[in-house]
Amino acid sequence: MDLPCPWYSLLIPLFVFIFLIIHHCFYTTSNTQNILLPPSPSKLPIIGNLHQLGSHPHRSLHKLSKKYGPVMLLHLGSKPVIVASSVDAARDIMKTHDLVWATRPKSSIVDRLFYGSKDVGFCPFSEYWRQVRSIVVLHLLNNKRVQSFRYVREEEAANMIGKIRQGCDSSSSVINLGDHLCSLTNNIISRVALGRIYNERESGIDAKTILAEFLQLLGTFNVGDYIPWLEWVNKINGLNTKVEKIAKKLDTFLESMIEEHIIRNKEKEYSAAEAKDFVDVLLEIQNGKETGFPLQRDSLKAILLDSFAAGTDSIYTALDWTMAELLRQPRAMKTLQNEVRGLTQGKSEVTEDDLKNMEYLRAVINESLRLHPPNSLLVPRESMEDVKLLGYYHIPVRTQAIINVWAIGREPLLWENPEEFRPERLLNSDIDVKGLNFELIPFGAGRRGCPGSSFGNAVIELALARLVHKFNFALPKEEYLDMTECTGITTRRKSPLLVVATPCSS
Repeated sequence: MDLPCPWYSLLIPLFVFIFLIIHHCFYTTSNTQNILLPPSPSKLPIIGNLHQLGSHPHRSLHKLSKKYGPVMLLHLGSKPVIVASSVDAARDIMKTHDLVWATRPKSSIVDRLFYGSKDVGFCPFSEYWRQVRSIVVLHLLNNKRVQSFRYVREEEAANMIGKIRQGCDSSSSVINLGDHLCSLTNNIISRVALGRIYNERESGIDAKTILAEFLQLLGTFNVGDYIPWLEWVNKINGLNTKVEKIAKKLDTFLESMIEEHIIRNKEKEYSAAEAKDFVDVLLEIQNGKETGFPLQRDSLKAILLDSFAAGTDSIYTALDWTMAELLRQPRAMKTLQNEVRGLTQGKSEVTEDDLKNMEYLRAVINESLRLHPPNSLLVPRESMEDVKLLGYYHIPVRTQAIINVWAIGREPLLWENPEEFRPERLLNSDIDVKGLNFELIPFGAGRRGCPGSSFGNAVIELALARLVHKFNFALPKEEYLDMTECTGITTRRKSPLLVVATPCSS
């Protein structure tokens, strides 16, 4: 016969349960109190801080950083994001803890356009990324290869000068200089990457329009990446359809171009001195005999697209901003012209051999990149493990990091009168754009820094030197130079660069 349990025996498990609850709450609270997160603006349900990005995120984030500090934590939808607006924070992310922040967050648009993110710029950190980056650095963008394309840069720069000369006359006609700069960069990248300029009349493919739409999509905000359950919105607003359409057009173009190279290479043997374009190089190493790493067709196409995503827009944008600043500062323009013309007296053309002595030219370009980095916010990184930022902020795994290089370039503690265009501040300075000086990092730094920065600089230096060597530039009468920015993958000027170009008599 079972005896009834005493009433007090029921209290024992109840007390144990209460004790465990109190202990858990106390332990969790203590741990939370010991974790220091970066300061954060208040957020809204579902969207978090997305509403605070505005139409120009680099400016909005700069404004927020003045209130919350150079390191702040935002929640963009469901994604935690660190925004770094100081040299120390940028150095900690891209140097001290570079390996922790070496991967990229997933992007559905990038995944579709880059064949599952098989490129170098957007590929997640992995052994595959190590291999393809090694291919790009050692085989496509090494110093010898960059120099081998010198004739392409000089030919296209000469073509640009010729077209500008045709567009102006002794009466000082107004020309759209931005169009000439855009054609220059498109032509150089096309010849270097693909071997030639793809004219729609000859090939039947409008490569220029396809690549322009491709670049536009890369700068498009995708709500599904930050609020996954709203991904269906992209079906309604047509974004998914547009991405699919451009992806198919890109693939058709790239396939035809690769097949064209395969057929041509069967019929032709290159001499040792002849420069091969990127397609030729990638086809040579596709079987892995040179690298020990077989390169699949999709990977080859993704790497080629990188050259357009990272090269075309960035180079054009840098040149456009630099010429705009020089037009606003006639004194700086005159100083640059005196240097270029003085060092090339008696020569009909500026060559790349002349550039190494042009210190003011480099100061002008670096100062322009300080004020107007083509990518005001570097491509986001993502932490692969918990990490301490600046030694005290706790950053959980899978937190994105955005470096606001635009804000760093305008930090008054680093730069005197930061809003002014003053190339003299960087004349004979140890600060450059190679990724070692975190005061000036327009191309990023560390493992995920842009591997094509030296090639880009070579184009910018030559084009700028040729322009100021051959022409005197001025704004049209009563013309206001609008420096308003427009949004996209790069921070471009919104208005066309209309100028009066007068051929120099020398």
